[in-house]
Amino acid sequence: MYCRPRTQWRWMTLVLCLSFGSAVQAQEARYDAPRAVVGPLPYLGVHGLGVDAEGRLYAGSVVGQSLNRVDINSGKVTVFEGPDEGMADDVAFGPDGEMAWTSYLSGILRIRDADGEVRDAALGLPGINSLAYNKEGRLFATQVFMGDALYEIDRQGEAPVRKIKEDMGGLNGFEFGADGKLYGPLWFKGKVVRVDVDSGKMETVARDFQVPAAVNFDAEGRLYVVDTKTGELVRVDVDSGAKTTVATLKPALDNLAVDHKRKRIYVSNMADNSIQEVDPESGKVRTLVRSDLAAPAGLSVVGDDIYIADVFALRRYAVGEGEVHELARVWGSDLEYPMNIWADQDTVVTASWAAGVVQEFDRHSGELKCSLHEFKAPHDVVRLNDGSLLVAELASGDLVRVSGEEGKKRDVVVEDLEGPAGLSLNKDGSALYVADAGGNLWAFDTEDWSRRLIRDDLVLPEGIDLTREGKLLVMEVGKRRLLEVDPVRGDQRVLAEELPVGLPQLQGLPPTGVFNDVVEAANGDLYFSADRKGGLYRMKRR
Repeated sequence: MYCRPRTQWRWMTLVLCLSFGSAVQAQEARYDAPRAVVGPLPYLGVHGLGVDAEGRLYAGSVVGQSLNRVDINSGKVTVFEGPDEGMADDVAFGPDGEMAWTSYLSGILRIRDADGEVRDAALGLPGINSLAYNKEGRLFATQVFMGDALYEIDRQGEAPVRKIKEDMGGLNGFEFGADGKLYGPLWFKGKVVRVDVDSGKMETVARDFQVPAAVNFDAEGRLYVVDTKTGELVRVDVDSGAKTTVATLKPALDNLAVDHKRKRIYVSNMADNSIQEVDPESGKVRTLVRSDLAAPAGLSVVGDDIYIADVFALRRYAVGEGEVHELARVWGSDLEYPMNIWADQDTVVTASWAAGVVQEFDRHSGELKCSLHEFKAPHDVVRLNDGSLLVAELASGDLVRVSGEEGKKRDVVVEDLEGPAGLSLNKDGSALYVADAGGNLWAFDTEDWSRRLIRDDLVLPEGIDLTREGKLLVMEVGKRRLLEVDPVRGDQRVLAEELPVGLPQLQGLPPTGVFNDVVEAANGDLYFSADRKGGLYRMKRR
């Protein structure tokens, strides 16, 4: 008869094994200084575009919390308004030299006057998305995804917002026509509409889009629409509703802007981190900006490959080639904004606190195997030895084991952590290490879920990984450094400081934001993702 050893003996055995492993290591591992192997990126995901009166192109980033200026000749990107005030889902230009943008996650509409002073014109509108001025200089904006309404905004921020209409179906990137009416796409209804902003009357202009994301007019009054799902740029006759495809790009299009003087259209793509210039007459396309990664977050190693939760795509970095390959992208597949990742020989599992979903994909084909919802901000995920998934719920503080048909069986195995953020299993799956946003580093026995506190004084630890020497790598984002921690004694060694990580925390959102992760590759080199100067970085093992 087998008698399960008491917990204290199981921990003693694990401690002895780890101590022995450390003892036989003749010398501490040493690494070169960090170097970007992909990046630094121009921004972390690109969304709203706008061209000002002088013909200068601006591009907004929500994830990267920045509003950027783009040179239309060279494609060079410079930060115009940085974190966190610069977060921009859309941008528009108004009278008196002012410009306005929407800080989607913060729920704030901001205006910058001609003297460079920034003021908050509207607050408390989560999901504030698109905006535009009409010919009279009146400012309008919509909520999408976290709400569904059209408002008129007092530019001085003194009067309360005026709600014009709600429950429209996701009125996204809109523009005003020569007739004074608002024209925009209904994201969830696949059509373009016009709205009288005084009466609220809405009527359909064109139908049968897949996911229309934004519209804009050229100098001749012709309306252009981008469809995020098909990747098409379409011209629409506003009288008949007839559609003409101008250019076919890739899915995950987000916005567009028209340069009336140069007669060019600029289109943004979330997954490619790209801005492309389109000649509306010939359909010719020129890429201004593009990067191999969009917003790299969680990492996982399988063999010589590093799998990357790239927020707008699922990607693989081949260490031997130094190349990035795509498995799936949002709106071009069923992928839902991956922010963390776990992988083995057969599958890739992603977690997204933003979408509230855990998804499993075939590692080779990229085919979706299942999507699991109804989590409380799923922040990381690993697969346990019994085949079940373990999900870290940031909002509840729980570790939830997911099993059974279609993942319907949910068992809380650990409760009341201070925002579990990063997970790592040891090689045989008997121990789980957890970093939480409260600054704690834990070890759990995966058989009975007993716990042991390793450290309680870290500042916003995020990604963690166990090295071949049995040490824990910890991204201590609050101090912008990478640590090596002994999981037995808790001793630490600083491997790198002043890392390009740690975007400002936003009120009401997870403190981790874009996850900064770290892994040890098969060759012993360390790789980490970074949010402040986005990219994938390597520390070569000496």
